[in-house]
Amino acid sequence: MDNKANAPAKKEKHSLSAFTILVIVLAVLCIISFFLNGSPIRNEIIQTLDPEKYADLLEMVDKGETVTVIGAKLKDFVMAIPNGFVDASNLLMFIVALGGFLNVVMKTGALEAGINHLVHKMRGKEEWLIVALMFLFSLGGTTYGMAEETIGFYVFITSAMVMAGFDTMVALAVVLIGSASGVLGSTVNPFATGVAISALDSVGITANSGLIYLIGAVLWLSVVGVAIAYTLHYAKKVKKDKGSTILSLREQEVMREEFGTDDNSTMLEFTGRHKGVLVVFALMFIVMIVSLISYQDLIFNGDEEAFLAAFGWSEFLTGQPLGWWYFLELAAWFILGSIVIAIIGGYNEHSYIEAFIDGSKDLLSVGLIIAVSRGITVVMSATHMDFWILDQCTQLLSGVPSVVFVPVSFVVYLILSFLVPSTSGLAGLSMPVMGGLAAQLGFNPSVMVNIFCAGSGVVNMATPTSGVVMGGVAASRVEYSTFLKWVFKLLIAVAILCTVILTVAQMIV
Repeated sequence: MDNKANAPAKKEKHSLSAFTILVIVLAVLCIISFFLNGSPIRNEIIQTLDPEKYADLLEMVDKGETVTVIGAKLKDFVMAIPNGFVDASNLLMFIVALGGFLNVVMKTGALEAGINHLVHKMRGKEEWLIVALMFLFSLGGTTYGMAEETIGFYVFITSAMVMAGFDTMVALAVVLIGSASGVLGSTVNPFATGVAISALDSVGITANSGLIYLIGAVLWLSVVGVAIAYTLHYAKKVKKDKGSTILSLREQEVMREEFGTDDNSTMLEFTGRHKGVLVVFALMFIVMIVSLISYQDLIFNGDEEAFLAAFGWSEFLTGQPLGWWYFLELAAWFILGSIVIAIIGGYNEHSYIEAFIDGSKDLLSVGLIIAVSRGITVVMSATHMDFWILDQCTQLLSGVPSVVFVPVSFVVYLILSFLVPSTSGLAGLSMPVMGGLAAQLGFNPSVMVNIFCAGSGVVNMATPTSGVVMGGVAASRVEYSTFLKWVFKLLIAVAILCTVILTVAQMIV
């Protein structure tokens, strides 16, 4: 008798979804806050906060009261996701509009034909696509903090990578790790270095912006070089032997269903209509990038009047000039673009609406994940756990010798960034305290800006509390556990590299 034949079939193992992982993290943080209920936070921490945003806490301190951790209640857990939706409403509007736009483009066939044409032209040199794209995404990261905006690139980047003989993990790395490498080494990024410098200025510390940009550039170029090499090593293995992929059988099946295969032997027809659609498609993303760059800070040194005199003409479309656009303006821009694409593609009114709605539904899961991750941030702020952890970390740093100040500061930001994945939010929250502490201990507070960028940058390459990470994982159809397994060695290498660069920089300056 064949026992193997009668043995019950093994159940296929499934990893937890990104949504489930985030809900678990949310529940754990709520439980921790319950046990920390009443834990005091030093007045020195509260007094550095933005008076416009935290007026109630500053008023408590002025009255002689002590701000403490507030244990989360059941209602905080239950309302976290709805509050996350409210907090991320503008971003979610952008994602809905972007999903609709992308599907309208996809239905024309132009994107598939264009990618097919590009892959045929790059045959034998497909690796250069990885190098060029990762560098370009990193450039967006270092200059204007390209993060949530990358969601729109996953569809065609993933299709191109799969058609070129790679897998969805390569596509995820190109977009997510590429842009994150730039944010880690932020130079003129207004949402990281800009907010951090402003935060230092609010407590009377004048930062050396030139030094910050220089160290940022060194971090950026070093990290993106390592990231490209790491991704290329994996990509070449996959292209040579499909069995080398880190994807599970289920993920490989999803990849084939969603993005096709690498069988690009057939040259698709690339018509004039296709070219017209792709010209508009490219223009949409070029304008998106141009609209997000902070010209007021980069060119006019914060002079709003001079900026408006030069760029005020561009407010005719959305009511905001280029350089002041954000997610609502981008949503309007992509809705307008979808209509133009529909006209070029020969859609009728019914087919356009149907395609737009179907595309919006495709990215709804990404929006839900981002909303849940925002819910975690909302709970952290409501319970004051973010302030308490910052308080504990600064007390820890106060007693360390100079030789380990940078490594310990880096670790502090690794912890803080997991709980507060927003670079601008973390900069405003922590830099007055951390920068002030560096100055008190005789260190250069400007370098602390780069430590903040590097620490948050490493964490935001993989943290489950980041909507950018979890949204990217969902958009590329890779399971989070698989991505974490792939990226782990890279994170260790990047963390060591950053620590060495920052320690040397602090010693020199």
